[in-house]
Amino acid sequence: MSRIGKKAVNLPSGVTASMSGQTIEVKGPKGTRSFRATDDVTISIEDNSVSVMPRGSSKRARQQWGMSRTMVANLVAGVTTGFKKELEIQGVGYRAAMTGNTLKLNLGLSHDVDYVPPAGVTVTAPKQTEIVVEGIDEQLVGQVAANIRAWRKPEPYKGKGIRYKGEFIFRKEGKKK
Repeated sequence: MSRIGKKAVNLPSGVTASMSGQTIEVKGPKGTRSFRATDDVTISIEDNSVSVMPRGSSKRARQQWGMSRTMVANLVAGVTTGFKKELEIQGVGYRAAMTGNTLKLNLGLSHDVDYVPPAGVTVTAPKQTEIVVEGIDEQLVGQVAANIRAWRKPEPYKGKGIRYKGEFIFRKEGKKK
């Protein structure tokens, strides 16, 4: 039995859900998101809550049960509060700035990196050493943050690079004489 799948997803006030076939669409104050479930699960909406049940007892149906419930919960969380990833930049001369809709990164390369975020994601740089990625799609927000981090991953000797806020970088000792 899936412990996660058994719990129903409550719909807060201002959020509505509708079904058409295996596709659930959730509308809220921040926008609209939808998810198409596999044929291994049954999604039902009743009394301001969404419940997911497996069809049969196969291994795949049990796997999709918990995953589908989590996807529905992420839809509800996205349209109510949204998702946010914060990045920190460490290193002498490393900085970020927004010019219009483009994120301009100075990362010690021979050129500046210009990153244009995809639609549905908002990127801001409140300080020169901070980047905030926000949106209603958790997967897209995480992918944009990972793409930005990939330009200069934190290195283990001096810790320079782009890291997630609160991320611990295991430091190594340098070469000795």
